[in-house]
Amino acid sequence: MIEYCFHCGLDIEKDRIPFDEKIFCCNGCRSVYEILNSNNLTNFYELNARAGIRPNDENSSQFDYLDTPSIFATITDFSEGSTSLVTFKIPVIHCSSCIWLLESLQMLNKDIKYSQVNFTRKTLKISFNHQDLKLSELAKFLTNLGYKPSISLETADKNEDHLDKSLLVKLAIAGFGFGNGMFLAFPEYIGGNDVWMENYKGLFRFLMFILALPVVFYSASDYYKSAWYGLKNKIVNIDVPIVLGIFVLFGRSVYEVLTDYGAGYFDTLCGLLFFMLMGKMFQKRTYSSLSYDRDYKSFYPIAVTKVDFGGIQENILLSEVKVGDRILVRNQEIIPVDAVLINGEGNIDNSFITGESESISKQPGDKIYAGGKQIGSSLELEVIKNVDQSYLTQLWNKEAFKKHETGLDTLINEISKYFTFIIVGIAIIAGIYWYFIDLEKMYQVVSAILIIACPCALALSSPFTFGHVMRILGRNKFYVKDTLTIEKIAKLDTIVFDKTGTITERKKSNIKFEGDMQEFDLCNVKTLLKNSNHPLSKSLYEFINCNDGYFPVENFNEISGKGYQGNVRGNLYKIGSAKHIGQESKNLETAVYISKNEKFLGKFIFKNEYRENLKTLFSRLNFYKIFILSGDNSSEELQLKAIIPNVTSMAFNQSPEDKLNYIQKLQNAGMKIGMLGDGLNDAGALKQSNVGIAISDDTNSFTPSSDVIMKGDRVYRLDDYFNVCKGSITIVKMTFGISILYNILGLSFAVTGNISPLFAAILMPMSSITVISFTTLSTWILGRRYFNKMKKKYRDNDFINTDFISATSATAIPQ
Repeated sequence: MIEYCFHCGLDIEKDRIPFDEKIFCCNGCRSVYEILNSNNLTNFYELNARAGIRPNDENSSQFDYLDTPSIFATITDFSEGSTSLVTFKIPVIHCSSCIWLLESLQMLNKDIKYSQVNFTRKTLKISFNHQDLKLSELAKFLTNLGYKPSISLETADKNEDHLDKSLLVKLAIAGFGFGNGMFLAFPEYIGGNDVWMENYKGLFRFLMFILALPVVFYSASDYYKSAWYGLKNKIVNIDVPIVLGIFVLFGRSVYEVLTDYGAGYFDTLCGLLFFMLMGKMFQKRTYSSLSYDRDYKSFYPIAVTKVDFGGIQENILLSEVKVGDRILVRNQEIIPVDAVLINGEGNIDNSFITGESESISKQPGDKIYAGGKQIGSSLELEVIKNVDQSYLTQLWNKEAFKKHETGLDTLINEISKYFTFIIVGIAIIAGIYWYFIDLEKMYQVVSAILIIACPCALALSSPFTFGHVMRILGRNKFYVKDTLTIEKIAKLDTIVFDKTGTITERKKSNIKFEGDMQEFDLCNVKTLLKNSNHPLSKSLYEFINCNDGYFPVENFNEISGKGYQGNVRGNLYKIGSAKHIGQESKNLETAVYISKNEKFLGKFIFKNEYRENLKTLFSRLNFYKIFILSGDNSSEELQLKAIIPNVTSMAFNQSPEDKLNYIQKLQNAGMKIGMLGDGLNDAGALKQSNVGIAISDDTNSFTPSSDVIMKGDRVYRLDDYFNVCKGSITIVKMTFGISILYNILGLSFAVTGNISPLFAAILMPMSSITVISFTTLSTWILGRRYFNKMKKKYRDNDFINTDFISATSATAIPQ
């Protein structure tokens, strides 16, 4: 019978740990429960049952470097007397119980004064007594609770996200002008012969003029800049006719007030700008909680251990490391610089850099590249390149990372260039016609044409539609960087998939045994596997369904890159490569070989576990050209062809630079590329692509620079996300049609002189309200069409949690 851990909720089929009439999956979960129970905080579980975070078993000494004075000063926000203030990034904050526990730390530790969680930023601010509680001890304390701080080189920069409040201020000013302008203009709208109003109408008109001045010259300033930027690039974007309409409406209003012809249209002008700025605000209300522009600093450690020639160790900031320095890299630590191995046996996992899943053995004198992870004993390295000159950081020096999107090549700008010339042409022709018939009416006709044809509804359709679509996509774990990305997705004709970690499960392998092994030997092998940190050994340990009984291991010996051996219950077992066991290997096979007393027992063959429903996905992507890139060998080429019968081409043994060049080659052939990848080895290709989609599976995964961040278990619904983006373009085109109908209706009366500027000013907001209502309803229907089935499959709380992304946060994700 399957039981569940009381703390973290993981299912337990074996190795149950009973305590206090409850069941736990590990000693870590039991320890956290004991801490909460001893401090009368067990109502933590009442907020969200089984919501605990399972602590990992990593060595807590990894935080000792935080007590070095220079590093302490870099990490902390404030330190005076005995009080320090520090802000930690905690990626695994994901629910109300997490917030409650982390804001109750002062009840768990008397040296903590207070703690405050910023849920959307995934940060925890702590005030503590640094004389009695070291910073390293605080980090260890959080780790033991299951909330390990994420501390990287990016932390040292302290690049805080400054909220741009200028748009909010402009919106507020426009709203103030709109509301008060309508109030002041209302008496003239309803008419009447009130003597008091007649005497003070000049004052009211002057006040409306004063209210409109900051709206026109400050709130609308972004439209002026955008229009000028477009004209400088020889493009008539949507803001050019908007600016023309603003000037005409404001100029006409000033003329009417000065000549006592009327009250002008200051309130209408303020209202239009208010609605357009509100659309911009809605468009900007996006996922600034996610970091789409990541670099190596998010991956590198903040400090390293420097070793003097006398053997004295010193923790220093990574930025202070120089060529010739010797540094110490421990088990499971990232190698931060290109270096030469001096002492120790390297077993380097480069999967995050190259995509190759196998570890590489290194001997003293060998060169080791930055970004690899050491698995095994500690290494002493001599630095041969500075941090900013290493192989890994060169990925960010590629031209792909310097791309600059002008934002001018959009659907709305393509339409607006024709729209502007047509409206200006109509106004000139009508003006010439009325000049010879009625000079006074000429000004009225031209003003009415330019006012009624102001493309405000066009300007509103795009931000409101794309804003709604971004929100719908975000609820379904497809986080789009900006509205321009939605348009680019709709134009894609080619999709490139990275294999490892993208269409395969990052943490799952399909393991098959070939040979003959009794349960007695199987349990002994599992006991021996526990002593190795190799990724394949860890996977195999989890795979073998046998209670190892914690048998003692004697004469354990590990040979880096080959395997290891040891005596268990009187028998010598060897585990490792074919060569280590004395067997012949197949080059395109990933396997772990086993022998007992020099007799070969068999081998465990590892194959990638592909994500569910991939074949169905690729059959639905038949309108796209499909390419597969992989840093692994071609051992699974036939299996991939069976899954993706419509694949155009596959390329294996691809380095990060090879992937980037591959994308460039496809783009040079005129293809619009969407690239899906999951790690640093894909970073260059993701950035080079027209649309880069970073796949993330868990809270600790690094998401490279990209246009979209997508949850891994939703890859099989990729076509639905793309169809929603295409559908949003259709909605925008339909709103254009509505706006054009309004313009045709209004212009037909304006050119004949049968509509006044006042009625034209009233018709403008009517079209805007119609567009907003239409796009809201249409996008809601679009979302239900494609994601209603998905919602039935996944629980509701899966749609609002964002814990799988390790990224900086600035504002709440709109729900």
